[in-house]
Amino acid sequence: MKAKKPQKKPLNKAIALSGAGLQMGLTIYLGFLLGKWLDKQFELTFLTETITLLAIFLAMYALIKQANKINE
Repeated sequence: MKAKKPQKKPLNKAIALSGAGLQMGLTIYLGFLLGKWLDKQFELTFLTETITLLAIFLAMYALIKQANKINE
């Protein structure tokens, strides 16, 4: 006989998802700051947009991965 896993409470899931949202915003903001700093250091104009876009993709990947982990 297989033992049942204890179900996580819905409040715990909500707290975990709100933390994931904060993490996503922080990742995108830090990517923007890094790109802006690199643009200034190397006197270029495209690194802010490029690194911000990469940070958005990274944040989305992390959010999806965390949501799948919460739903297990």
